[in-house]
Amino acid sequence: MDNFDEFSMVGKDLYALGLVDSMSGSLSMRIGDRILITKRNAMLGHLKEEDIVEVPMEGDGGKEDAAAKELQVHRAIYRETNFNAVVHAYPAYGITLSISTENKIIPADIKGQTVLRSIPVVRAKAASEELIKFLPPVFKSGYVVALVKEYGSFAVGGSLIEALQYTTCLEGSCKIFAVNRSLAPVEKPRRPEHHERRTAIPPSIGVMGRPRGGSRGFGR
Repeated sequence: MDNFDEFSMVGKDLYALGLVDSMSGSLSMRIGDRILITKRNAMLGHLKEEDIVEVPMEGDGGKEDAAAKELQVHRAIYRETNFNAVVHAYPAYGITLSISTENKIIPADIKGQTVLRSIPVVRAKAASEELIKFLPPVFKSGYVVALVKEYGSFAVGGSLIEALQYTTCLEGSCKIFAVNRSLAPVEKPRRPEHHERRTAIPPSIGVMGRPRGGSRGFGR
């Protein structure tokens, strides 16, 4: 399989699985000191050879403006790790959970626990200096996937196919986590205990059954 065929296959799978839409996501591959990366706004499900551009690992190669807007994030990951491929996707369940999760998601399923261990959540703006600073150390520390709050997922691997596999595992675990949480029984609020009030003694009956205001028949 040549480089373009791998880009095309992975892009089609991401689109078919609903992990990107027609205007989201980016793919890249490291080749020595060069990077092959999808163009900005390329439709990953329908890639053509002209949708892939080659840029240097560092410096200006003249095609940076045409590359995906996450180019600097991809570059930073390659600089700080030994991975050779990056997949940036837009998984719905993953993004939904990233909005309400502080630091990481612990998968509830065995595959997610085995393959991913946990899913870090990075709080940084899309394609920002913050993201360039905080995302690569996550992969350097041994993780293969991460979610960026409200923005999407990043996965790394020795190849685009491997990074795709981690991406699908991430979204599968996030879906199981979200569905399981939605099905968890909700504890109903306890009603205050109702204490039955004792009926008052009718006013027509005196205390201990004595006629009210009368005597026992004693003389004065």
